[in-house]
Amino acid sequence: MAGASTPTTVGMEQLSTAPTSKLWPSQPAAYWALFVIVLATFLTFFDSVVFGMLAERIKADFGLSDSQLGFLAGPASIICYLFVGIPLARLADIFPRKYVLAGGVTVIGIVTCLGGLAQTFTQFVGTRVFLAAGGSAHAPSAYSLLADAFPPKILTRAFALLQFGFIGGSTLGPFVGGLLIGITADWGPSHIGSLTIFGWQWILIWTGLPAFLVALLFFTIKEPQRMPPVEGAPLPPENASTGRNIITFMGWDAAKAIHANRRVYYPMFGALALSAIETFGLAFWRVPFMIRTFGWNEVEIGAALGMTILVASLLGLFLGGIFVEWLAKRHKDANVRAAFILFCGTTISSITAVLMPTGWGSMIAFGFAGMFGIAGAVPQNAAIQRVAPNAMRGQVTAFYLFMFTFFGAMGSFVIGLVAQYVIGDPAKLWQALLITAGTLLPLATFLMFRAIKPYGEEVVRLEALERVAATS
Repeated sequence: MAGASTPTTVGMEQLSTAPTSKLWPSQPAAYWALFVIVLATFLTFFDSVVFGMLAERIKADFGLSDSQLGFLAGPASIICYLFVGIPLARLADIFPRKYVLAGGVTVIGIVTCLGGLAQTFTQFVGTRVFLAAGGSAHAPSAYSLLADAFPPKILTRAFALLQFGFIGGSTLGPFVGGLLIGITADWGPSHIGSLTIFGWQWILIWTGLPAFLVALLFFTIKEPQRMPPVEGAPLPPENASTGRNIITFMGWDAAKAIHANRRVYYPMFGALALSAIETFGLAFWRVPFMIRTFGWNEVEIGAALGMTILVASLLGLFLGGIFVEWLAKRHKDANVRAAFILFCGTTISSITAVLMPTGWGSMIAFGFAGMFGIAGAVPQNAAIQRVAPNAMRGQVTAFYLFMFTFFGAMGSFVIGLVAQYVIGDPAKLWQALLITAGTLLPLATFLMFRAIKPYGEEVVRLEALERVAATS
């Protein structure tokens, strides 16, 4: 079984010489790159949260069922990812990542604004489809760039600071979204030529515009030198035919590397996929849940949710950093071990939130779930960057995040289906949330537990190779 955790390189070229020295960028250059990436991450999550705040108004004005609403928020946004996500991640492995990031943010801004002009449900679905085209390039390029901008000993710090993009978007999204909904609530439809724009659609236009400024900021980043591959690491073939290059772009070599080291990757992939269904689904349906169960309105939810997420996220960021560093002094598998323990906290808190008898009790429990979730995000991301082959880190990261994006996008749809066809009563949405949380999160936690041992073995193997390379 020990040999099963060692990647094979059949069909791939291997590096036969020791890696050359790596020149790290200056700290100001590295942190400026991190700052711009945090801004872009903020916009991504801000758009997602604000869109979720608009759920009930979108349903009413377009006459949607819960399953259609869930499809719009979820599967519609990942149809394009199925075809372009992995190829775009390959761009992060071969082109300057700052240009890939700038292009992705520009697409996000354009498509978000177009959502404010959509006239039919089909057109609205179309905007969510192409939104994923820009978003799919962001995370693999961002993680790859940061892994080459920050030395390994402080990389987890960079990933921790990156969470401020999520925290800002998740915190200001409900607050600003609630205020904007309150401002536009009494607006009648606007008529511009043949277009009819509902009041809430102006919010999408406004939130799409800042993306163009952030795209320009990416051009000010200094592209860091790429980390050289370790000896024997799998590499895509060089000087290959056009057809073979197309296969590489579609992720074939990265998929082979993942499968060769499946004892490490598969449990983590599965855990992320199952948890993403529930996490994203719950995030989208949380506003309808609070409205239908406790009678709160969007303004009340936005204010409470923004404050709760801010406190929970800051506590989670602090908890995650301290906890992982403490474990790292004792265990080689600290990243995955920490993720497993924090998954346990997320599972308990999410189930408790749905069962709370009061709105504030539920909101506080959601806060604890968010705290454990944000704390666990840093070690999960660091774990993948630690074991991914350097020459295809972008695509391996894209495969990992595909599980998060694809299954996360399915979350709102899955819960919508359970609510409509299993429960059948819109007022009992909480039962659908309980069924999905009680089923998916314990399974995700078990899979993360299964990943601890093989991940630790792989870290030991890589450290041994790196010591050999450093002394040769």
